[in-house]
Amino acid sequence: MKNSALHLAGLMAATLFSSTALADELRLGLVLEPPHLDPTAGAAAAIDEVVYANLFEGLTRIDQNGAVQPSLATDWTISDDGTRYEFTLKEGVTFHDGTSFDAEDVKFSLDRARAEDSVNAQKGIFAPITKVEVLAPNKIAIEIANPQGNFLFNLGRGDAVIVAPESAETNQTNPVGTGPFKFVDWQQGSKVILEKNPDYVGDDVYLDRAIFTFISDPNAAQNAMLAGELDGFANFPAPETLEIFEADPRFNVVVGSTEGETILATNNKAEPFNDLRVRQAIAHVIDRQAIIDGAMFGYGTPIGTHFAPHHPYYVDLLDTYPRDLERAKALLAEAGYADGFKATLKLPPPTYARRGGQILAAQLREIGIDLELINVEWAQWLEDVFTNKDYDLTIVSHVEPFDIGIYANPDYYFQYDNKAFQDLIATLNVVTDDAEREKLAQDAQRILSEDAVNGYLFQLAKTGVWDARLSGMWPNSPVEGNDLTQVKWAE
Repeated sequence: MKNSALHLAGLMAATLFSSTALADELRLGLVLEPPHLDPTAGAAAAIDEVVYANLFEGLTRIDQNGAVQPSLATDWTISDDGTRYEFTLKEGVTFHDGTSFDAEDVKFSLDRARAEDSVNAQKGIFAPITKVEVLAPNKIAIEIANPQGNFLFNLGRGDAVIVAPESAETNQTNPVGTGPFKFVDWQQGSKVILEKNPDYVGDDVYLDRAIFTFISDPNAAQNAMLAGELDGFANFPAPETLEIFEADPRFNVVVGSTEGETILATNNKAEPFNDLRVRQAIAHVIDRQAIIDGAMFGYGTPIGTHFAPHHPYYVDLLDTYPRDLERAKALLAEAGYADGFKATLKLPPPTYARRGGQILAAQLREIGIDLELINVEWAQWLEDVFTNKDYDLTIVSHVEPFDIGIYANPDYYFQYDNKAFQDLIATLNVVTDDAEREKLAQDAQRILSEDAVNGYLFQLAKTGVWDARLSGMWPNSPVEGNDLTQVKWAE
């Protein structure tokens, strides 16, 4: 009885502690700290997890159902041939530093994103644009070379947010947008603080302050939540402890879907991975369910190619390379590696990578592939793996929506160069008929699976844990980001 009373007292104390943020403040945990805060100049999803829809806005935005909604553009018209878009812009909007927003800022942002020297991580989505024309301070026209079925969706991604020429160069450390929250402070290694923008033109938000705290260690994340030091984790890094939170009435646990294809990314130009037979051998060894169960405690959906299973164009290719150790050994022997070989596996901080890497290493050891596991921090991963392509294998989750087109870029960090695939994606990009787009997307999936470009593991689940008194948190992640515009505390 005494122990029960102490337990109850502890719960009450934790509840009181967590209530200090009620009504005006949200303390949200994130696994990864962004390398900087400019979504137009970096590939890290961690950037958008802080700033998307909160600090920066685009012409359009993506809602929690994956649908395109107006944002800085209130409405638009499309020419009959699908190659000219005319947008009407919100009026009276200002950037957080007080500078005005108008069509010139839109032209600057889009021309900057598609420029030859652009550092935009998704520069390809702007390639179809042939002209950006200012029609009036509140009207802009965008012309594209060919019809694009996903053009409005792409304009709603974090890479396409509108920035001002006055502040564009300093957005990495002092981001200035037009959104409902403005940047206050970045305590590097710890947290980013945003506050409500009193001059925001749009629907009012409920929160006055949002604090994003970076905790990559699963145990530390669990302790911070149970102690009331955080109000939530949009994607909780310790899936093995979700039962604890499910049994605690203070919390809501919501398991949804993400766009995150979790893969054993492969350097297709590095020996011996430039040999298809070696990649096929690895594909024959991977036990996806064992990785999902061991690393993610059952949360995740097996995939056989780089495509989200919840997408209507998805095709099930899990049986392309069934687990077959004898066939894998034979393929290695054919490639000249009968005795196996040694390689490195660089692992960024997320749970799926660190734990998944240990399981994968054990699986590949069964056919003589000996992996050296190298743990790296996120900034180092971005520099070594993504930018410099200095790696053999790595594990990472690609959370961009409908991003199969990255394989058409031979300079992307996979270094996969297939002209037939590139031509197929070029056609897919200009086709608007849904049935034809579906066929092309499925053909693209098959090519990647058959070429075993990467080891396709699972679709990352979104395991959200947050205070039961919160509403407005997204259960799914159709785009990378934590949209706080509708988040509020119960009255």
